Amino acid sequence: MNDPADTLRATLADLVDGLPPRQAARAVERLIANYRGDTPTDAPILRDRADVVAYAAYRMPATFAAVRSALTAFAEAVPDWVPGSHLDVGGGTGAATWAVSDTWGGTRPVTVLDWAEPALVLGQEIAASLPALREARWRRSRIGAALDIESVELVTVSYVLNELTGSDRAALVDAAAGAARAVVIVEAGTPAGYARVVEARDRLIAAGFRVAAPCPHSAACPIEAGTDWCHFAARVSRSSLHRQVKSGSLAYEDEKFSYVAATRLPVEPAASRVVRRPQIRKGQVLLDLCASDERLRRSTVTKRHGDLYKAARDAAWGDPWPPGED
Repeated sequence: MNDPADTLRATLADLVDGLPPRQAARAVERLIANYRGDTPTDAPILRDRADVVAYAAYRMPATFAAVRSALTAFAEAVPDWVPGSHLDVGGGTGAATWAVSDTWGGTRPVTVLDWAEPALVLGQEIAASLPALREARWRRSRIGAALDIESVELVTVSYVLNELTGSDRAALVDAAAGAARAVVIVEAGTPAGYARVVEARDRLIAAGFRVAAPCPHSAACPIEAGTDWCHFAARVSRSSLHRQVKSGSLAYEDEKFSYVAATRLPVEPAASRVVRRPQIRKGQVLLDLCASDERLRRSTVTKRHGDLYKAARDAAWGDPWPPGED
């Protein structure tokens, strides 16, 4: 099995098979309530292997899907570039490393930094099932103002900024900008998560980076603070553990996330991007777009537009628009 997404799914399923279902569900419920909250990074909530296995099985597929979506948009804006090295800051069990491997393939030096030793140990164990990650380094490190990042091609920071103080967030983003050619930051798709992403976006631009995605420009975000927030969704197949914890019957759920992908490389950002689910009505499709002229606008595509109308009916939230001009 060589596909990273399939390999990850199978590996996590094998891990959960070794845990009593009720124990796994209880661990997830406790961790969801605490781990992604205001927990200091020097006091990890992931206490032991059972905790980490349960949390990895529950969160890794969603984190993988969100980061993979962000990386796909980034790769479309920088089509001729492949990262020669990758650092995942606060990566835990390494979901973002799997997403990078799925986006570009091949092998590269990979390092994962996290404070939770049990997460790093399990991440290394899981990574052994994917050849591209077998040589990855897993290092215990506090994530914050004291973080020292060596020169690297790509830095990913996913679902980490919410665990840091404002000064530590700024220090982390500045350190990433000073060390990397490309930085991809993913946060929860909430108003607070979006605010953290915008804050990081502003710091990256101030450091000389250009936004590759999702924005079609590197000017100020046109969304007025407090009125709305920019976020997207990635569909995730639910495992039996997901269904047990959420008491749901659907075979999937949508992971909401906000992100910014920025780089010092030349970029070809989308002409505009679909920032809400397209509304399909009789004979027309309504697209809410963030455009390269630094404005938000609604575009109505009708049958009169021929092939463009067909493309609009197939367009998804987060897609570049128009097709073929990203």
